[in-house]
Amino acid sequence: MNLIITGQIILMLLSMAVKQQDFEIDIFKTPEGELTITFIGHGTLMMQFNGKTIHIDPVGTYADYTKLPKADLILITHHHGDHLDTKTVNLIKKGSTEIVLTKICNEQYPGGKIINNGETGVFAGITVEAVPAYNIKHMRNENTPYHPKGEGNGYILHLGDKKVYVAGDTENIPEMANLNDIFIAFLPMNLPYTMTPEMVFDAVKMFQPKILYPYHFGNTDTSLLLNLMKNQRETEVRIRRLN
Repeated sequence: MNLIITGQIILMLLSMAVKQQDFEIDIFKTPEGELTITFIGHGTLMMQFNGKTIHIDPVGTYADYTKLPKADLILITHHHGDHLDTKTVNLIKKGSTEIVLTKICNEQYPGGKIINNGETGVFAGITVEAVPAYNIKHMRNENTPYHPKGEGNGYILHLGDKKVYVAGDTENIPEMANLNDIFIAFLPMNLPYTMTPEMVFDAVKMFQPKILYPYHFGNTDTSLLLNLMKNQRETEVRIRRLN
């Protein structure tokens, strides 16, 4: 009984810490308990499920991580500085934390578990698929995309009966047509690095998630996406604050 009460107190304190930083939170029910998604900022998210805390691309610019829970699982999509912040990773990891990242990320932060496009693993008891994330159209220069194919990951998390797709920095790539049964999708929407609202709309049509959260959208006018999606009844669009 004391352990149960202690656990409840810890969860209450963590919830208070999140609220103090004024993050938006959405909660979903699953057969294995609630999935809580905290919208930190830019491409940075926190999820809590079945007693586990998952930090995705944790970056100290967007939160005071001393006031957020330590990670059971950290997912890093790619090595750019707005996604891989080694100082913050060190701050939120504990002895049992599993860190999942790409090969290039591992060169900057050795000791994580490398997962490549097309691979699936179980980390901290959570099934995670790595899927491609890259540019086709938007280029750093004539021959180099901002995000070359094979360098970065998107992740599909299996959380109870919900599949959550965090796309990372990508465009509306052909591989998205192979996605199925996605309940929640986080798709990036800012130029010149990821997608236009029109490209996000095209991506949604390929795999029709139940809920779409545009993220990593910077100063993009989200009303443009809402207008494009107004007749797309299969997918609900939710805009959350990600400053």
